[in-house]
Amino acid sequence: MSEARDVVLLHGWGSNAAVWDELAALLSPRYRVHRRHLPGYGSSPSCRPYTLDALVRAVARAAPARCQVVGWSLGGLVALAWAHALPQQATRLALIAVTPSFVRRAHWLHAVDGRVLADFSRALAADRAATLRRFMALQARGDDDARRVLRRLRSALATSAWPNDGVLQGGLEILLETDLRERLAAIRQRTLVLQGDRDALVPLRAAEYLSGRLPGARLVVLDGAAHAPFLSRPREAAAALQEFLDG
Repeated sequence: MSEARDVVLLHGWGSNAAVWDELAALLSPRYRVHRRHLPGYGSSPSCRPYTLDALVRAVARAAPARCQVVGWSLGGLVALAWAHALPQQATRLALIAVTPSFVRRAHWLHAVDGRVLADFSRALAADRAATLRRFMALQARGDDDARRVLRRLRSALATSAWPNDGVLQGGLEILLETDLRERLAAIRQRTLVLQGDRDALVPLRAAEYLSGRLPGARLVVLDGAAHAPFLSRPREAAAALQEFLDG
């Protein structure tokens, strides 16, 4: 087993740490599992400015001195930036539905149109609840077990107070603005890229790019899964993670 038995789980935008309940239960017999609310979610205080670097500082302060990090979606961006900034602390990465850039840019087409996230940003001011429901539906879209994914996402969101509009807007700005492609070659930790082949937010080509540019990475694709493969395929996801974390 790897020397770092502490495993930190970082959730995505519009969710919270409860989204990990099932996966954490599968992993906890072998690891010390830490489900962390990102700043501004659940009981975690927010941070100012609400930037990727500030999120990294906040989660690093609350984490063990050495840990393996599992990041999903926005949490995966935090994990990548954390590994780059503090490689002695974040010793290994598992990235679930993660891309170095969530929106299309020059020479980067493996992403959604930036207008998709910009529309979510505008909609938040009018109806936060409807916007979060739309985003959950987008995360489940295309999954063989989309109903299960939606139930789990909704159940997790109901466990604590919703993040305020400032936190949600700040997270969307991170997704819109962040492009970590130039940092990837410097991230030397062993990495698992876990991807659903039907993800409507992170195309498979983006995961292939990510695993090809990270020096210590390998890619595992779960067929029939969308943006939250650990919810629709919890046992398969846990088995892939355990094999990686123990390797």
